[in-house]
Amino acid sequence: MPAPTTEPLETGRTLFQRRAWAGALRSLRAADDLAPLGSADLDLLAKSAYLSGHEPESIAAFTSAFQLDVDTDPRAAARTAFWLGFVLTQAGRWSEAGAWLERGTAVLDRAGLDGPERGLLLVPLGLQRAFAGDGEGSARLFARALDLGREHRDPDLLALARLGTGRAALMPGMATTGEAVVAVGHLDEVMLAVTAGEVTEMIAGLAYCAVIDACRILLDVRRAQEWTAALTRWCEDQPELVPYRGQCLVHRAQVLQLHGAWADAAAQARLARERLSDPPGQAAAGAAWYQEGELHRLRGEWASAEEAYQRANAFGHQPQPGHALLLLARGEGPAAAATIARILDETIDPFARPMLLGARVTIALQLRDTDAVRAAADELVFLSAERPCQYLAALAGHAVGAAALAGNDAAGALAPLRAALSVWASLDAPYEQAGTRELIGLACRELADDAGAALELGSAAETYVRLGAVPDAARIGALLRPEPVEPASHPLSVRETEVLRLISAGHTNRAIATALHLSEKTVARHVGNILTKLDLPSRSAATAWAYEHGVIRVHGATPR
Repeated sequence: MPAPTTEPLETGRTLFQRRAWAGALRSLRAADDLAPLGSADLDLLAKSAYLSGHEPESIAAFTSAFQLDVDTDPRAAARTAFWLGFVLTQAGRWSEAGAWLERGTAVLDRAGLDGPERGLLLVPLGLQRAFAGDGEGSARLFARALDLGREHRDPDLLALARLGTGRAALMPGMATTGEAVVAVGHLDEVMLAVTAGEVTEMIAGLAYCAVIDACRILLDVRRAQEWTAALTRWCEDQPELVPYRGQCLVHRAQVLQLHGAWADAAAQARLARERLSDPPGQAAAGAAWYQEGELHRLRGEWASAEEAYQRANAFGHQPQPGHALLLLARGEGPAAAATIARILDETIDPFARPMLLGARVTIALQLRDTDAVRAAADELVFLSAERPCQYLAALAGHAVGAAALAGNDAAGALAPLRAALSVWASLDAPYEQAGTRELIGLACRELADDAGAALELGSAAETYVRLGAVPDAARIGALLRPEPVEPASHPLSVRETEVLRLISAGHTNRAIATALHLSEKTVARHVGNILTKLDLPSRSAATAWAYEHGVIRVHGATPR
């Protein structure tokens, strides 16, 4: 068999070292056309194909390498079987991946070998045990893999074993929240190895995405921001890299949304969705569609949001709590409440519940379901105590303030709301700041501090307008622009005049409270003040007075 010519083979090897994946693939293909490559160079071809987005070619090359080594070099064959399992798992071809992992294990068993290759094959088995709920079995396999990695100083194996340990701890039922936070230390060790360039690119890309996803689950915003920036730099250093770029863009969109750069976030989410649609069938496309849906919802583009959430759901990504909040925004409050209640009943994972609980607070507060607001707030406080996390602490503070406001304790709402506002500011989360300011403004209004209310509501309105949060801006605008009245020839304040108009229209105290975003207790106080100031005995007498003094427009008349 003639040896492959030096030029394309050496060029391919050089380009591989330079991480020019598409160029390396072209050169290694050319070398293979001239003369069949050996297993080591087939390994380079397979990895170049995977990293440049040619998955079928990668699988074919790894398969050829395995066949060359299976009878002569069982260690190499077992490692190649692991890579086949890796690529097939990323493609969602679980059965084929499992078969290759079993084949690699059988090769080592026949040869009576252990070593790092055995550890590599243990990692996916550990993840399988974790997904099945076997925490002890999973921990044993990861511990054995970690021991083998340390013994043989294999960076890829060490990274994978630590990644598996940390990631498995975040699965439902696998550990208490405190234990899970400790396990995240393994993820930081993985990222140190990745940023130091100690692991291969295929493992590095997997580690970036897995660790950022873990940060998302933990609501660890600062870590997520740090590793997303590192992932972006890593991808930009490899212009020919295809895998991981879609996930990278989704993570960037999430960070940009939090910081209020919604136009940039939308562009990143759209680009992620396009990249994850080719080749079709990539499950991660669901996350990109959901992210697009969130941005459409926040900007009031409800038809587009509905479509995006449906697409996310079709890819297996649950579109919650976004879809429930969309129902609320469209005026379908009871449907929103039913949806969020059902999802919370289904969700036992303590790491998945905080965002759902935050949405329940928003929905229940608008529906004036005080018990639901209080229950969600209590659970958020409990979860926050279990797990130190700034974002979660702010969510809990906001919820506690909302519960106090819903329970007619406006004074008690201010301290937790201001604490939450401070955390949102430190996280540079302007939309969340505006939402909390809105509640502070409403609390000030309840306390008859109209100047303070105007200040807080005005700040919230300014933020909503700047972000492009059209529905929120419209809602605040209505609160800030009460129907104008001319200087009155009566002793009633502007707020009391608003209440009197609604009394005269036949509204109950509850309906007035809803219309003016006040508590029933505050409305009752205003009604009492009206009757006292006007020296009237009843609501009907107040209605008659209102017509007599022109407080109510009749057939287009202007009030005095």
